[in-house]
Amino acid sequence: MARNEQDPPPIRDGLVLGAHWGFLTFFAGLGGYYLLSLILTAVAVGGEGEVGSLRIPELGPLVLLAFVPNLLLGLAPVFGARRWGRGVLAEYRLLPNSRDLVVGLACGGFALLTGYVLNVLLLEVYGTERMSDPLTEVFGGIATDTGWLVVAALIVVVCAPLTEELFVRGALWNGLAHYRVPPWVILLLTALVFAQLHGEPSRTIALLGQGIVIGYARLITDRVGASVVAHATNNLPPALLLFGS
Repeated sequence: MARNEQDPPPIRDGLVLGAHWGFLTFFAGLGGYYLLSLILTAVAVGGEGEVGSLRIPELGPLVLLAFVPNLLLGLAPVFGARRWGRGVLAEYRLLPNSRDLVVGLACGGFALLTGYVLNVLLLEVYGTERMSDPLTEVFGGIATDTGWLVVAALIVVVCAPLTEELFVRGALWNGLAHYRVPPWVILLLTALVFAQLHGEPSRTIALLGQGIVIGYARLITDRVGASVVAHATNNLPPALLLFGS
């Protein structure tokens, strides 16, 4: 009997090394991300052990270097979809349609509100020293260079949402869904990975809340395009604040 295209694929389909290819690309991307982060950190710190010792003109390229490990998060799911899946667009439904835009903007706005409320509460717990803005820490040294600030803003609003959503709400989500994991469990698990990925312990709870809201865009549309829009919307105000720092 022929299977309807809307039906989930059989468990045996799409397996690589005994597991769904989404898991393989997820762990490959994650391993590459942390390995390259360690290498670039060692290179950036240099002999004196202080990144701050770099001159301002040298800080511009660090904007791109900071994003290179993040790039692997998106490249691994793209490779997996092309090599073992039906292609990037078919596997992830990446190109946003009109509904993705509406849902993404709504979820992104609510993610902003969620993050703001939770960060205010966490500020009372941790204090201002442990709740500093990560974007300011990374890109603060290029505040006088408008060109590099534009590059940084594009990375924050366009590139990072695209790679992170392909990684978390794309490859990992698809792998879990392949094994019929309940959607609400997938939503929570991917939000946990999203929060942990940012490596900011004091903001983990806020990032978890934002991850749930952003993931909800994927949940109700079944499209990564919607979660990319939500993620980009969530990142837009912090990126704009770079120009006022």
